[in-house]
Amino acid sequence: MAHDATLARTLFQQGDIREAIARLAAALAKDFHGKPLLLVGVLKGALYVTADLTRALCSVAAGPSEIRIDYMAVSSYGNANRSSGEVRMLKDTKGDVAGKNVVLVEDIVDDGLTLAYLQRVLRARGPAELKSCVLLDKPYHRRADVRVDYLGMTAPDVFVVGYGLDYQERYRNLPYLAELQT
Repeated sequence: MAHDATLARTLFQQGDIREAIARLAAALAKDFHGKPLLLVGVLKGALYVTADLTRALCSVAAGPSEIRIDYMAVSSYGNANRSSGEVRMLKDTKGDVAGKNVVLVEDIVDDGLTLAYLQRVLRARGPAELKSCVLLDKPYHRRADVRVDYLGMTAPDVFVVGYGLDYQERYRNLPYLAELQT
């Protein structure tokens, strides 16, 4: 697949992503076997992860008894390629999470501020369980102490786009993950 001039290199191919999603689904299926599960995807970046994770969970023989999906949307980047450090809620969940087994699904955790904010917000609502599932971890510039319960892959210390991750709303549609030239 030809790269746009602003992409430096491919970091993870489609197959790498599929394998990571399958591993995440297997771990979730084991931990939530026979229990209802609410996946809360973080828009817009985790849209692909959430959809593919849901499909993968449905193909696991012994998984959750029921899977529901809800979404939240936050912003911390604006049009920059570094987090502003300020997390703003743009869209909240529609349903109540109290008493539910909730897995927060994120595309990437970098400085940890967004994940810490969302964990705080959801924990205050009284879920039975609150876990986090992240496709990509970039632990190099962590500013918040966050727990990642299910981790797909570790990314290098570069700006990553594709498979839901964007730069100024571009590149989300790429079926692979690439480094953005900065």
